[in-house]
Amino acid sequence: MKLFTPALLAVALATALPASHAQQPANPAVTGYAYGQRTLAKAPYTMADLKALQASLLFTEEDVKALRQSRAILADQTDAILDVWYGFVASTPELVYFFGDAKTGKPDAAYLEAVRKRFALWILDTADANHDQRWLDWQYEIGLRHNRLKKNQTDRAPSVAQVNFRYIPALTIPITTTLKPFLAKKGASTADVEKMHAAWVKSVLMQSILWSQPYIKDGEF
Repeated sequence: MKLFTPALLAVALATALPASHAQQPANPAVTGYAYGQRTLAKAPYTMADLKALQASLLFTEEDVKALRQSRAILADQTDAILDVWYGFVASTPELVYFFGDAKTGKPDAAYLEAVRKRFALWILDTADANHDQRWLDWQYEIGLRHNRLKKNQTDRAPSVAQVNFRYIPALTIPITTTLKPFLAKKGASTADVEKMHAAWVKSVLMQSILWSQPYIKDGEF
């Protein structure tokens, strides 16, 4: 897969969670990384809703363990992972569009670099698998930032008004498929790599489902 520089593109996932299941958020100094901040609105879905969604996804404590196992493996590979993901998005015009200047259509380098910093934290934080109320509130914020309700506000970007929702769950496949080789780079057994990869597929899909809430009519989520 051809790689592209950060100035070209980032996947539409301006997100993050906590750096470890027993620690504070990974890097609150990164602009726009608001996990755990009191300014965040409370998510309109509950912990009970999350448990029900996890059950529907066959997401269990074994997946939590597998995600946390992946953190040490991925921690020093985030730049390389992002290069691959950026390359995919940059080679897909349908996705590049959402990071372009609304007037010129050209990719906004400053916007993309800001997204990349938060995206790197998202890799680590997804692996932390700390699915508490703070995490739920952050998922809601992430969904808002993809939707026209809050897109571009964090970075004051002159980009298009919204990421069309259909592309968000679709990215589950390229993100998790291209992640698998990185999970295998540190000597984990084939069985463990498969468990970690399956857990990542479930987690990314779960997050994209939670991000869908701002796109759905009241009472239909």
